[in-house]
Amino acid sequence: MSIARNDLRTITRHLAMLASAMLASLLLSTTVLAGDAEFAGFVENATYVRDGNGLSKARNTVQIEMEKAFDSTGSFSSVFIGGTFRGTYDAVYDLNDGEYGKNAGGSIFLEQVGLPPNVLFPGQPLIPPAQVPFGSGLVLPGGDFDSVLNPNSGLLILGNQLHPTAGGMALGVPAQPCDYDARGCIDGYLDYTLNELRFPEFNRRLDFLRELYIDATLPLKSGAEWGFRFGRQQVVWGRTDLFRVLDVINPVDFSRNNIYDELEDIRIPMGIFTAEWRGGQSKIFDDINLQFLWKWEKFRPDNLGQGGTPNIILDAGSFFRAMNNCWENGCTVANFAGGGVATDFPQHVIGIRQANLPGGWFKNGEYGAKLEGVYKGVGFSLNALQYYQQLPVLRGGIAADNPFTPQVESQPWDYLIAFDIAFPRVTLIGGSADLYVDAIKSVFRLEAAFTSGEEFVNTLRPRLFSESRVVRWVIGWDRPTFIPFLNKTRAYLISAQVFGQHLLDYERARAPLGLVGMPDPKNNFIATLLIKGWYKNDRLSPQLLSAYDTGAKALVVSPSVDWLINDAWRLTVALNVKVGRGAQKFSDCRACNPFPPFTATPLHQNGAPGDIGMGGFEPLGRFRSGPIGMAQREDEFQMTIRYRF
Repeated sequence: MSIARNDLRTITRHLAMLASAMLASLLLSTTVLAGDAEFAGFVENATYVRDGNGLSKARNTVQIEMEKAFDSTGSFSSVFIGGTFRGTYDAVYDLNDGEYGKNAGGSIFLEQVGLPPNVLFPGQPLIPPAQVPFGSGLVLPGGDFDSVLNPNSGLLILGNQLHPTAGGMALGVPAQPCDYDARGCIDGYLDYTLNELRFPEFNRRLDFLRELYIDATLPLKSGAEWGFRFGRQQVVWGRTDLFRVLDVINPVDFSRNNIYDELEDIRIPMGIFTAEWRGGQSKIFDDINLQFLWKWEKFRPDNLGQGGTPNIILDAGSFFRAMNNCWENGCTVANFAGGGVATDFPQHVIGIRQANLPGGWFKNGEYGAKLEGVYKGVGFSLNALQYYQQLPVLRGGIAADNPFTPQVESQPWDYLIAFDIAFPRVTLIGGSADLYVDAIKSVFRLEAAFTSGEEFVNTLRPRLFSESRVVRWVIGWDRPTFIPFLNKTRAYLISAQVFGQHLLDYERARAPLGLVGMPDPKNNFIATLLIKGWYKNDRLSPQLLSAYDTGAKALVVSPSVDWLINDAWRLTVALNVKVGRGAQKFSDCRACNPFPPFTATPLHQNGAPGDIGMGGFEPLGRFRSGPIGMAQREDEFQMTIRYRF
């Protein structure tokens, strides 16, 4: 792959901007914390190439870690300040801007499978199959949309990278950054500009201050002590990795590399205050601690990735952007009218109106407590947390217009695919344990949580969502094991995990045309296996990581080799390959009859609204496919080189 001179100039300019910003942060830290503060950090380049799409990541990172300890101050035996400053420039938006940058997308044609005569109305002629340009669909009596404000350019077809439309619903997704194309950019949520995509830490929330906190320890006469920490930080609960059962305090940035990066790198640090009573050893416990926390920073949801970016978990960010464009500007939908005609909708009929982000600075209302200790060699924790759901839910029942009438009603309609994004309040109770079984030289990690208040898509309900209690658990097993034909002198680490999720208030049924209700599985299981070895005095480490989603019938396999070249340089080379079933079908509610009698069919009892099960791959099949299934066409070669100083 050749790099043009203009591309090199662009990269050089942006790297200089990144270095200047990080240098300014370092100088500020050095000035404020002059003295014996210690600094370390690394410079890293991560280059990923995706099969069929070319370059998918060219991320250059500078991270500086700082710590400074103070002598005892007043009643405190120790005071400590820690910080992590991270800046990133992802050059993929300059080097491959035809896929992910300001030149992404183009004009699109949406499928129309056609209809026989008399389906839409008596005397309706035969409607033949066709590929309909965006903006040229069937116009409803309520009017068309403005193709000047919403042109057929800069668009992708929702889900087209994974599956054909196949008679289902499809939408146009605006693919360019929000300062080049504002269509579908939800105010305050997934509305990133080109520079915010290039430089994700330099944003409105000052994420280049990745961590910055103060620690203080207050000794007690009993021999116990209180530890306090205030500032932006990561608070990690639980004992397992990859799956977040108890580890839900910090939201996660899935836009970095979907689910495949280390949680330490993709958690979004938040402003949190923790107070921990450290009781130490007692007559009953080998160790006992009690932690309280209060998250005081304004709420942050998980970053799912925005339509037009390389990593979009479940491709949900593409769906949200397409639906917001439909609400704000109107849109063309494939195979909508009668289940077979590409249809133009005017604005404020279907789509996503807005995202309602809860909480505020110092009034967020997210609190938790954890009792943690060791009893007869078994580590355990008991956890309780009240927080806001970090994954979005679509709540229907918003005021919308009827496209079959000339007047503007602006009223709620049952079963209409028009939504606000919400983040409901959740209560979590759970616990964890780890124990060593000497007879088999193994460590077992157990984790479980029960939540109430979570909300899920449900096409059986008039507002198209419902609440469910959820049980999640993980069982992990770690064992150092000699594999003589691979290495006679050094044991391999074998680590396996099984994750389970169970929706306790589950609703699903079979309607005349297909499945309706909740697209998520009632019971789902994901298994992972890690095999990791070491050679050359532990400087060369090959590993194989795999995960299988039973509900999605999808597998990801990632072999890699990590080479510690010397004490400063590290090189990691990996493949990330997915195989399996891929996209699955589910009701899309285009035949839910929200506007009777105009949208009623003979299958609707007494012409009443309700889901009769007409569906396709989009949009709800993604919940059946899961993150691995929805990423079937994202096989990558990955190379990361890091210099630590």
